[in-house]
Amino acid sequence: MRSTHRRRTTATGALIASAALLAVGFQGGASAAVSSAPSAASPAAAKVGKVDPGALPLSLSPARRAELIRAQSATTAATARELGLTAQEKLVVRDVTQDRDGTTHTRYERTFAGLPVLGGDLVVAESKAGATESVARASTVSLRNVGTTAGLAPAVAQRQALGRAKAEGSTRTVAERAPRKVVWLAQGGKPVLAYETVVGGLQHDGTPNELHVVTDAGSGKKLYEWQAVHNGTGNTQYSGQVALGSTQSGSSYNLTDSGRGNHRTYNLNRATSGTGTLFSGPDDVWGNGLPANSETAGADAAYGAGVTWDYFKNVQGRSGIRGDGVGASSRVHYGNNYVNAFWQDSCFCMTYGDGAANAKPLTSIDVAAHEMTHGVTSATANLVYSGESGGLNEATSDIFAAAVEFHASNPQDVGDYLVGEKIDIRGTGAPLRYMDEPSKDGASKDYWYAGIGSVDVHYSSGPANHWFYLASEGSGTKTVNGVNYNSPTSDGLPVTAIGRDKAALIWYKALTTKFNSTTNYAGARAGTLAVATELYGATSPEVKAVTDAWAAINVGARPGGGEPNPGTVFENTTDVSVPDNGPAVTSSVTVSGRTGNAPAALRVGVDIIHTWRGDLVVDLVAPDGTVFPLKPFSGSDSADNVQTTYTVNASAEVANGVWKLRVQDRAAQDTGYINSFKLTF
Repeated sequence: MRSTHRRRTTATGALIASAALLAVGFQGGASAAVSSAPSAASPAAAKVGKVDPGALPLSLSPARRAELIRAQSATTAATARELGLTAQEKLVVRDVTQDRDGTTHTRYERTFAGLPVLGGDLVVAESKAGATESVARASTVSLRNVGTTAGLAPAVAQRQALGRAKAEGSTRTVAERAPRKVVWLAQGGKPVLAYETVVGGLQHDGTPNELHVVTDAGSGKKLYEWQAVHNGTGNTQYSGQVALGSTQSGSSYNLTDSGRGNHRTYNLNRATSGTGTLFSGPDDVWGNGLPANSETAGADAAYGAGVTWDYFKNVQGRSGIRGDGVGASSRVHYGNNYVNAFWQDSCFCMTYGDGAANAKPLTSIDVAAHEMTHGVTSATANLVYSGESGGLNEATSDIFAAAVEFHASNPQDVGDYLVGEKIDIRGTGAPLRYMDEPSKDGASKDYWYAGIGSVDVHYSSGPANHWFYLASEGSGTKTVNGVNYNSPTSDGLPVTAIGRDKAALIWYKALTTKFNSTTNYAGARAGTLAVATELYGATSPEVKAVTDAWAAINVGARPGGGEPNPGTVFENTTDVSVPDNGPAVTSSVTVSGRTGNAPAALRVGVDIIHTWRGDLVVDLVAPDGTVFPLKPFSGSDSADNVQTTYTVNASAEVANGVWKLRVQDRAAQDTGYINSFKLTF
């Protein structure tokens, strides 16, 4: 789903991510109680199989986390010297996590001559004995001879920022936060003295505006900009009847979840500012399952926040979004017919619109988990919401939206690898995004390529979503919880699954100990491989599968270049016209000289030239007539051509015989033909 992403800046200059689920302009069971007993380690250890237990994250109480932050803050000067920083550079501790073996991961921000360094963050891993084991830097550029005297007046930077905000719909004439001097390092080049200016107001669609503009303090050139936002019993619309955390006050109840950090749920009642009114009532029953009842959306939002809290605490050992045991808050009924939802760092809250005709609130489990995960990313890697790091930021929210949905085990909203399937943003019943083959939404990318950083982050997130699906479930066709998937690979080679629990654990630990604000796809590969190696060993099947999944989205290579035997290819390159809105046609290949059955990972190479791929239905037909669906009809898929390799399990089919690629065009006013079809045994 396209989304408007928001960010704010901390006092130390860290770029803190927060986001809406949708992009501006795109209109179109009971939760378990949270135990207060301390857990020695993440329960993920019980599920991931053979693993080095010492490398698993330790569940820190808020008090222990605060103690570690104080301890690490006391040694920042020594750490800065060890890292070779200049005398003018200081480190500020932002977060600390620990592994079971005592390894401590400390996340720092940097200042230079007292000025925040945007893009200067880093993570240092220390052994239990205090020895530095690794350093993950957002930038390796040295901060030497950086001038701190601005040649540009702050008022000039403010005028520039106001002009940019006006283009986004803001009517403000004065910046919300006056220009402040910073050292700009987030693009990895030469450090530049700059101004950062923040402008508030509202955007065109009513989403709160907090536009950050970075201006060269010498030349006046705009260097960068990004958006940020200032930030019982529930009868829900999407998840059925569920238990909700609530608090009794006298003869009344309110939606304050004391078991989950006092998370509160508020009713904005169509307003676009303020906190709203805390949901309260006499009977501790919230909503009736219908959107016309204002409590229904509140029940969905409270439930989504609760299951997200439970997942991060009970699976990943994280107590709350910031790891400090403090719950966020949720606001529902934002605006009128507002088709969006967003996370705000500044208010530490999620906000949900009610969708078109105020009938489809964006309060499903995966939306809640997506938004809250933006908060987790903000508190950890702080991935800059632009370029490849922005795509990884969005993918992280989709990855944990899926993980939370599976973990919730709600029979009304079962786990899947679809994003936004309940809220029906498109009005067609189709999901917003697909993790097994992202391009099915018509805009997302399946594989990495040079230049993907220039694509909208909600579409450049596709390869990372695809990686998570492949690592979790493997390539080829399969059915999970009643949903059919068929995940192709960029190199046509299969990927063996390691399971969703392992894939999520690897991504979470990489996010919290390896990724930094400017991590790109190559960096994400390096980070996840480092984590997989720490957890399972360098020669483990898990490391190989993680490597193969990255290669399958065109990031890095497979060990040894892939399969030693490239297989035998049978191909038909004769063009076959596909009638517009007509009967199915076929292209055939005759397989001979094989013994036994076809492989479990039969590779089907498809090259169809067509002016709109969405209306095409493509199947592989075995010699005995068995049909293997490859591509379904999709009215939301706006791309052209079908040029990819599918993998099917054809191990029950005799190899020799006539195999057919069957293609049918099911809508009018577009043309095309089968260019080639091949099978690789």
